[in-house]
Amino acid sequence: MQAIVKIGTFAGELQQTIDREFQCHGPEDIARDDGLRQSIRGLITRSNYQVPLALLELLPALQVISTCGVGYDGIPVAYAQARGIAVTHTPGVLDDAVCELGVGLLLGLLRDIPASDRFVRDGRWSDSAYPLTTSLAGKAVGIVGLGRIGRGIAARLQPFGVALAYSGSPKIDVPYRHVQSVLALAGECSILIVCCKGGSETRHLVNAEILQALGPAGYLVNIARGSVVDEEALVHALTTGGIRAAALDVFEDEPLRNSALTSLPNVLLSPHAGSATREARTAMLRLTLDNLHAVLNGQPALSPTPRIG
Repeated sequence: MQAIVKIGTFAGELQQTIDREFQCHGPEDIARDDGLRQSIRGLITRSNYQVPLALLELLPALQVISTCGVGYDGIPVAYAQARGIAVTHTPGVLDDAVCELGVGLLLGLLRDIPASDRFVRDGRWSDSAYPLTTSLAGKAVGIVGLGRIGRGIAARLQPFGVALAYSGSPKIDVPYRHVQSVLALAGECSILIVCCKGGSETRHLVNAEILQALGPAGYLVNIARGSVVDEEALVHALTTGGIRAAALDVFEDEPLRNSALTSLPNVLLSPHAGSATREARTAMLRLTLDNLHAVLNGQPALSPTPRIG
């Protein structure tokens, strides 16, 4: 059975599948076993983990880094590609799950579903009516990044009768209005949904200026990467009335610890669960493993990340 390095954890049933096909070793095993270090040709991880450059430098025979997820900003891709190491990810197979959660977070935010659930459970319904919430119908919705996820979100929102516009992507042939800049988009919409890629190019793309443009009646939903939103600026906007509320599935540091976000009543939090359905994660893992098998057997990767440079 082929030995590989594993960074991060997988759900129990998914780990069982990995163990049927590969022998997993952690970075700590690599550090103490020179023979293993010299022979490892594959590495498996998930997109919310960091793959240290220092670890890759210890693996002279490494041929493939296969990440279970779309994002690859935690991987030193340029270094890997310069060494001829294939870097793969799993686009496409998780789109439906992420889009579903994005719409669910938006509806939960506008209709205050978590708090209204607690209101009923706590027995307060008999004492008073629950405060009025906000309707999605007729709202101006801006989407930052109209890739696969952005288009999927837009298609699912159309039946709600919203006015859709997008930015952060080139203009394409879609029935939604293209806005030249994210700043202009934020100024025109009441709901801003972040779906763009992560990485240095989009770090803190949603900053204090964007939040100010979104305004005190605005809602922010982030299902992209935590790095895209300046969390310090977001906390300030949420606590001072700069925007009304936010729903977040991703964060600058995960898992979220000791963050002011956890104490704010106008934030809906999700534990980076966009792809966390049995169906999506099973399909993602299958593609992750198939990428490993392909490269280790001398074949091209099935879903390589784009070339850098």
